[in-house]
Amino acid sequence: MGRTSDAKERLLEAVIELIWTGSYGSTSVDQICERAGVKKGSFYHFFESKTELAVAGIEHGWIEHRKQLDQTFSPVIPPLERIWRCFREFREEQEEMQAKHHRVLGCPIHSLGAEISTVDDKLRDTLQEILSQFIRYYESAIRDAHYQGIIEAPDAPALARILFAYGEGLLLHARIWNDLSHLNEMEAGARRILGVKANE
Repeated sequence: MGRTSDAKERLLEAVIELIWTGSYGSTSVDQICERAGVKKGSFYHFFESKTELAVAGIEHGWIEHRKQLDQTFSPVIPPLERIWRCFREFREEQEEMQAKHHRVLGCPIHSLGAEISTVDDKLRDTLQEILSQFIRYYESAIRDAHYQGIIEAPDAPALARILFAYGEGLLLHARIWNDLSHLNEMEAGARRILGVKANE
């Protein structure tokens, strides 16, 4: 009974891993079931389609990731240190995934979004909402840094979007080149974007 009771959880984890290491288009329901150790009938008991499972998997993963982000971007941590910590966690996650899968995987949300944004509205809308929530973590840190006089950022939302796009672009390049060295200067580049001196 133990395996039956956690079948849905295993399907959620399997779909994200397969999409992240491969692609949404190349991932079949049969592959998901095989990876999860779940029969196809059980898949359709929980989900009507691969899209429905992918949406649920993404939302499930985001809920878990937000627990870490809430700690990383805690208001008790100095504003810019929140961002630097987030960047370090990006790097650590990529190193872990590279060791496990022998590839640099980049950001699963951006990789999936680039693939399906013009062909699957439901998935695209889910990804857009998650990205918007993520950007607000940067925005809160930038706004706090501005009010504390650390940086000059009267338009925190705009600067947060720029910083987020920069970080995600580096993750994408690391995936394309399969080379983590593209992340080596992530913090240095962010400091330039934010107008922060090296010793701050």
